[in-house]
Amino acid sequence: MAPGSAERVTQPFELPDFYLPHPARLNPHVEQAREHSRGWAREMGMLEGSGIWDTGDLDSHDYALLCAYTHPDCSGPALSLVTDWYVWVFFFDDHFLEAFKRTQDREGGKAYLDRLQAFMPMDLEQGMPEPRNPVEAGLADLWARTVPAMSADWRRRFAESTEHLLNESLWELSNINAGRVPNPVEYIEMRRKVGGAPWSAGLVEYAAGAEVPAAVAGARPLLVLRDAFSDAVHLRNDLFSYQRETEEEGELSNGVLVLETFLGCTTQEAAESVNDLLTSRLQQFENTALTELPPLFAEHALDPVQCARVLAYVKGLQDWQSGGHEWHMRSSRYMNGGGAGAGAGAGAEAPGAGWSPFALPGGLGLSAGTVRTTGRAEAARVRGFTHAPRSTGPVPLPDFLMPFPAALSPHLDASRRHVVDWAHRMGLLLPQPGVPHSHVWDEHKLVAFDFPLCAAGIHPDATAEGLDLTSGWLTWGTYADDYFPAVYGRTRDLAGARAANERLSAFMPVDGTPAPAPVTALERSLADLWTRTAGTMEPQARRRFRTAVENMTASWQWELANAAQNRIPDPVDYLEMRRHTFGSELTMSLCRLGHGAPVPEEVYRSGPMRSLENSAADYACLMNDVFSYRKEIEYEGEIHNALLVVQNFFDCDEQASLAVVHDLMTERMRQFQHVAENELPVLYDDFALGADARSVLDDYVRELQNWLAGILAWHRGCRRYDEAELRRPVGGVGARLAAGPTGLGTSAARLAVLAAR
Repeated sequence: MAPGSAERVTQPFELPDFYLPHPARLNPHVEQAREHSRGWAREMGMLEGSGIWDTGDLDSHDYALLCAYTHPDCSGPALSLVTDWYVWVFFFDDHFLEAFKRTQDREGGKAYLDRLQAFMPMDLEQGMPEPRNPVEAGLADLWARTVPAMSADWRRRFAESTEHLLNESLWELSNINAGRVPNPVEYIEMRRKVGGAPWSAGLVEYAAGAEVPAAVAGARPLLVLRDAFSDAVHLRNDLFSYQRETEEEGELSNGVLVLETFLGCTTQEAAESVNDLLTSRLQQFENTALTELPPLFAEHALDPVQCARVLAYVKGLQDWQSGGHEWHMRSSRYMNGGGAGAGAGAGAEAPGAGWSPFALPGGLGLSAGTVRTTGRAEAARVRGFTHAPRSTGPVPLPDFLMPFPAALSPHLDASRRHVVDWAHRMGLLLPQPGVPHSHVWDEHKLVAFDFPLCAAGIHPDATAEGLDLTSGWLTWGTYADDYFPAVYGRTRDLAGARAANERLSAFMPVDGTPAPAPVTALERSLADLWTRTAGTMEPQARRRFRTAVENMTASWQWELANAAQNRIPDPVDYLEMRRHTFGSELTMSLCRLGHGAPVPEEVYRSGPMRSLENSAADYACLMNDVFSYRKEIEYEGEIHNALLVVQNFFDCDEQASLAVVHDLMTERMRQFQHVAENELPVLYDDFALGADARSVLDDYVRELQNWLAGILAWHRGCRRYDEAELRRPVGGVGARLAAGPTGLGTSAARLAVLAAR
């Protein structure tokens, strides 16, 4: 339906006021791409006779316009090829809907998707099967035309994102079958795969001639740029497609519906919240590009050409973002009539009905009139950088949903004695020579924190030696988490923190390489734990375990960088990094040490297993944030706490943020149960697992249940968050100043906190 039509009165909500930081521009080869893609779609069998589209459908959707807006600077042939990819992916989406979603044929859908992977060989000389339908024919043709221009690394990454895009359609189908609306975190994670924006980011590399160097393609800044881009693209699409998806397709996987259900609010309020999250992701993109790319370039010694390719890729993602919005405002596929979101494009004729680019302000391709930064967006940005430490008082603990009973190892008392002796031997309870502020713990603190209690709960069946090992890892991880902000955060010594972190990897050799001599207690204790843990591991398991430790240690640098900016994290970035800062992957890896070989590694990397682990991790991380809120906000001046992140995002008070965090905990626990009860049995069948492998995974689910129950029992039983312990400094004398922001204008806030105490 064209913008400006009478149909707009039936829209379920008014489009919100979008944050549009970059102008949309139009590629001059748009008509060439239209003609080419029309002929190509007909040749592949996607039009008349397909039962899905006819020529009128394709013309009204106008994917050439989408690609001309999202890739404004590429050549005519490149634009035509990229347009063919988008014709293919949208045809796939509609074909899968008709063939499998409407009929709820999961078995047929899986067989259909499995076969598509054969049309993406890394080497074209491997050949492909004979296509049986338009989707297979289109993919075979596109793959053969695209990959010769790209490296093996790009082919692997693009094939993986395409497989995710295809295979995760089963997740949407399963949710329709179950009549289940996903929770917000689950939705964001799965939408990246189903929605295809990471796949679009791969095509940006092709169209912009800006393939990301393999050395940095997997680095955090590039992953965050891709994910922030993806989330913003998908959330925008959810706003425009809400009516079609919920009213015509019976779709339950839409961000507006997800927040409407989770928050218990009106559709309009949910739409505004989705737009706020979209804005937050765009601002995360901007912050990452400006603050994280320059250090990355220096760290990897990229040459000027490589740096230019990365920056061209960033520009390409920005072009896609602004162009995608303009196309949504014009395409007949979406709800786009009126509302605060109506920009310069609103009111123009629909594509295919006499639409002209000259209707845009300023002439051909110059829609700078749509560039807009809203007061709401800028208010959110300012809030995120102006937090100051404050007195919070005690936070009432909610009634946590915990369906699993807690059990304790009989070796608990012995492990308590052992960890104190071990910490003394490693030097963890003394100041480090020549390192200011490094006396972060004493024996009293260590006993009060009681990490063996946590170990005894998460591993109730561990041997005495195994419990000591888990207690040691929990002690080391928490000590390091306290050490980094104390030693490097006060002085904003990000370079020193990076150097210290890089040395840690040397104490976790995977190939027998001798480790250097440790110079700090942090290094000495890590070397000891690694030797006792990794000695019996296979090399692959050893590398995987080291990666888990490195992800945790790297996340502390992310915290320090945010603290240096005094920037409260974006909600999505926070939750995803919180899994690392909490050490979830590390402690879950300890649960998997004894699993042996019956389970293929692909099973652990599968969507259901990642969903199981992430939902458990989020529950535990959010629980920790509730218990530690006063400690972190009032006593330490921290900004990394879910309650504070929610307060900043919704501009609400502590009680409202506690309610949101508690609700999210509950939903993540229910998702954990849902995956274990409903998705894992299907996964077992999909991989044709034998009885031994199924038994191993069933045991792993029980270990994660122990992990959840044990962590809650530890929070309730330890004294790390008690007010008396918070007031007691290391050594038992003196006063402890909140370690929060130390920059210009923050001293008054810090003094106010001390006065309040």
